[in-house]
Amino acid sequence: MSEFTYLFRGRRMDVSAEERRAQTEKWFAWFKDLKATGSLKNPGLPLEASGKVVEGTKKVVKDGPYAEAKDLVGGFITVEARDLDHAVELSKGCPIFDVGGSVEVRPVQIINM
Repeated sequence: MSEFTYLFRGRRMDVSAEERRAQTEKWFAWFKDLKATGSLKNPGLPLEASGKVVEGTKKVVKDGPYAEAKDLVGGFITVEARDLDHAVELSKGCPIFDVGGSVEVRPVQIINM
């Protein structure tokens, strides 16, 4: 088994409290399913909309993430799967697809120090 990180990308959307609650329930149900199969390695965390970006050799600090960006990273989790194809299959249950978002599936490099 290998570890994979899911980066959840989507646009910031203004929705009603009821719609947000319904979406949150879908997320919790999906996490529960991943946990029940032993696939959920790290439940991760949602990310705030604010932040800073440090870039370049001069380490220039800019406000970010940028609202004009097509897709903002909204959170992450780590799962355990047989291989990349299996990790991709597991990601297809994610509720972010209901609101036009995406899941970036990335293998985690294991580094022994």
